[in-house]
Amino acid sequence: MALSASLIEQAAADLLCAGHGQKRAIAERYAAEWGCSVQTLYRQVSKLTCSLKPRKRRSDRGNSGWTLEELELISAVLLESRRGTGKRLASIGEAIDMLRANDMVRGEVIDGETGEIRQLSESSAAKALRVNRLHPDQLSAPAPKVQLASEHPNQVWQADPSLCVLYYLKRQDGLHAMPASEFYKNKPKNLARVENERVWRYVFTDHTSGAFYVEYVLGAESGENLCRTFINAMQYRGAADPLCGAPMMVMVDPGSANTGAMFKNLCAALGIRIWINQPGQPWAKGQVEKTNDLIERKFEHRLRFDNVQSLEQLNDSAWRWMRNFNATAQHTRHKSSRYQAWMTIKPDQLRLVPAVEDCMKLATRAPELRKVSPLLRISFLGKSFDVSGVPGVIVGQKLTVARNAFGSEFGAQALFTDDAGRDTWYTMEPLEADAYGFTGAVAVGTYRAQSDTPADTNRKRVERLAMDAQTDEQAKAQRKGKAMPFGGRIDPYKSVQQAPEIQHLPRRGHRVDVAVPDVVEAPRFNVDSITPIRAELPPLNHVEAAMRLKPLVEAAGSAWLPDHYARTAQRWPEGLPVDQVESWAQTLATPERGGLRLVEGGAA
Repeated sequence: MALSASLIEQAAADLLCAGHGQKRAIAERYAAEWGCSVQTLYRQVSKLTCSLKPRKRRSDRGNSGWTLEELELISAVLLESRRGTGKRLASIGEAIDMLRANDMVRGEVIDGETGEIRQLSESSAAKALRVNRLHPDQLSAPAPKVQLASEHPNQVWQADPSLCVLYYLKRQDGLHAMPASEFYKNKPKNLARVENERVWRYVFTDHTSGAFYVEYVLGAESGENLCRTFINAMQYRGAADPLCGAPMMVMVDPGSANTGAMFKNLCAALGIRIWINQPGQPWAKGQVEKTNDLIERKFEHRLRFDNVQSLEQLNDSAWRWMRNFNATAQHTRHKSSRYQAWMTIKPDQLRLVPAVEDCMKLATRAPELRKVSPLLRISFLGKSFDVSGVPGVIVGQKLTVARNAFGSEFGAQALFTDDAGRDTWYTMEPLEADAYGFTGAVAVGTYRAQSDTPADTNRKRVERLAMDAQTDEQAKAQRKGKAMPFGGRIDPYKSVQQAPEIQHLPRRGHRVDVAVPDVVEAPRFNVDSITPIRAELPPLNHVEAAMRLKPLVEAAGSAWLPDHYARTAQRWPEGLPVDQVESWAQTLATPERGGLRLVEGGAA
């Protein structure tokens, strides 16, 4: 039976007006009339009226029982337990248990009727974390980004070297694929074997038009490879490939080669500002990252069907495809080809660079510091340059100076960094000497002093302040008249006089007993009063004594016997005195008398 809206509205009205306990009977009656179940009746009524009666909100709606401090602690524990990949290790329940065990959170609620203290559940904490925007999923959301817009071609370039993970190039056998089953992290020897043969892809994109330059090199990400490919990208390569010229700024990642001396020297000489994005933010150079993806998907898959034997052949194929893609593929932003958009560049925006060899010389020459002379000049490349036009320059300041690749043979440029940290290079040409050797001098009739430098302006202002003067002449007159600075209002000792004298408790110590020497007249020198000095020699030990005694005893006509050694040790237990050697040798050589003696035949 098809139900009309009027029947459903009548049933809904009766149900809304029914008293407590009467809705069931009314619903069963209408269900019997319509020939459907009670559940179908309620479903049809709910579709029309959304609900028979709004559900009453709980009185404690929005009150989770968790304090903000507790939720912050739980969120901090969950964030600290994450891995670098973003995987969360600890659950909300484990974090709550750990904090409760350390008495850092309570998470309790008191029942108003019974007074019972109940612990809040894990689900309530999860809801409260999301309500207060402290849930790890919410805190891990990426920060909002800002889209970068450039004003004209060659204003901003983006550069990015990328390792070609699909191929390596052997000089003998040509280009080889790198299957994932053979080259991966668990087989480092295979990767090390082809390390010097792996192909690197350098990509440079113009931010305004999207036009790009790609070049493949061997080896590694190095300053030399970066400078050489960057120079090649700025060279004019013919009418079929119009992208050329030095950009005003280049965006690179914070790699060692990108921040190395060679690349900085090259950019300084060409007046290019280097913009290094923050680590871990590849989206800052999203255009060049996407261009790398385009090259992988639209060009490098073709290499599987080509027999590439050399790096030159690989680059020729890449450049042929690059010119076709830049000239024909429609860009999604400006709805024209990349080369068409780049061709809108104006003459004053296109800065053509010197030849490759000259640019490489610029990369190997670092900017130098030059001291500003009292004439507001510097010496560089054997020439003199006027730097009075550099903002904020003062005498004695050291300026960073580099070659100017777009000037004359001896052109130079000085670096100025403003308060916001932005670098600006001011170009200069060398001063020429006149017929009498004067270089940049002012004629006598047109002489006037140099404009005040910032140091001069500040010094004069401070001078007027110290002399209580309104003009520089008044300050000079006050100084000449020996006037006191600040009108004598400053008491130089006031801070010392107002400071309380700190009283220190005396420390316990002990007196030093000093024996004061007597001063007497020194006796006159007398030879007779000198007492002869007798040298005391140490006694000989028993072995040394035996060595000295044996030749003396034998010289006296007696044989050296073991008994002599024993007698010497018994007589001189502490050692034989040196002055007793000869007398003791005579004693040992003299036969002893008396006592028993062994005679020939064995009779006593």
